[in-house]
Amino acid sequence: MPLPSKLTRLIPCLMAAGLALTALAAPSAAEDQPAKELFGAKRLPAKMAASPYGSYAKGCIAGAVAIPTDGPAWQAMRLSRNRRWGHPQMIALLEEFSQDAQKLGWPGLLLGDISQPRGGPMLSGHASHQVGLDADIWFTPMPDHRLSAQEREKLPFTSMLDKSKFLTVDSRRWTATHARLVMKAASYPQVDRVFVNPAIKKKLCDTWQGDRALLGKVRPIYGHDEHFHIRIKCPEGAAGCKPQARVPAGDGCDASLAWWFTKEPWAKPKPKKDDKPVKPWYLTMANLPKACGTVLASASPASEQEVTYQGNGGVSSTALAFSGGGDTPASSIEAVIANDTALPAIVPIPIPRPFQ
Repeated sequence: MPLPSKLTRLIPCLMAAGLALTALAAPSAAEDQPAKELFGAKRLPAKMAASPYGSYAKGCIAGAVAIPTDGPAWQAMRLSRNRRWGHPQMIALLEEFSQDAQKLGWPGLLLGDISQPRGGPMLSGHASHQVGLDADIWFTPMPDHRLSAQEREKLPFTSMLDKSKFLTVDSRRWTATHARLVMKAASYPQVDRVFVNPAIKKKLCDTWQGDRALLGKVRPIYGHDEHFHIRIKCPEGAAGCKPQARVPAGDGCDASLAWWFTKEPWAKPKPKKDDKPVKPWYLTMANLPKACGTVLASASPASEQEVTYQGNGGVSSTALAFSGGGDTPASSIEAVIANDTALPAIVPIPIPRPFQ
């Protein structure tokens, strides 16, 4: 039976309206999607001028560059994570630091996570490292040969702690050169903080004979016994970058450090009778600066090599592209990093505990 002519003319209008509603619903779906999935899916940076937006744990970066997988004094690790991207100033500092480290007698740097190509929340492992201004450096010295891609994935970390004791540096592993390496990182004017395990901070407080004013930049935090974490300041003129509160005056070898050696930071929270299971919460695009939407949607460069850093020693031809990777969540660690100017009222639980 043929449809009435009026209904026939109405069908195309209804279909068009349906498509319009679908288009309107699409942005809403993206806004509800965890931002880590959106940023984690980007394999290359935004082809824009270099600029961080937001804070270290809630932001993104435009115009990031990759550090080459190999340099004269460094090798990048865990390449499958695709996290060797950062602000050009961060990458330039790592090159300078690697050369200075060799002058101290350190063979070279093994580089851990810096940031994703467009920053933002990561699929695993960190809450910070979102604006290209953070970098992890292994306490393991660079070997005397170029590691294969497989070796970079499998090489185990080396803890500087004596796991048979509570918050104690292992004197069989920790050396004076380790101390000089951490303090050299803190010496650069653009470095805002260097995060280490509380036991390492105490070791430096007890033994460091150099400029003790720099000790204030070295901040104690959960974990960080296998690597240390360098954070640089917001670049000059980066209006969209939100700086962290200024480091407190003094060397930090005081009550704020002593607190870490009490039971309080390590106590498990006591569950309440009426407590309900907490639903996992993730950052969405609505939680990030508006500029991050533009960064996420921006065009990519033609290739990774086009945006691989080429400084004094950067050799872009060695850059390798990988994808994937995974870690354990560390939001509790980053919560203290983000607010380390005072003792936390609510103590996060370390993952894992340093003495385990």
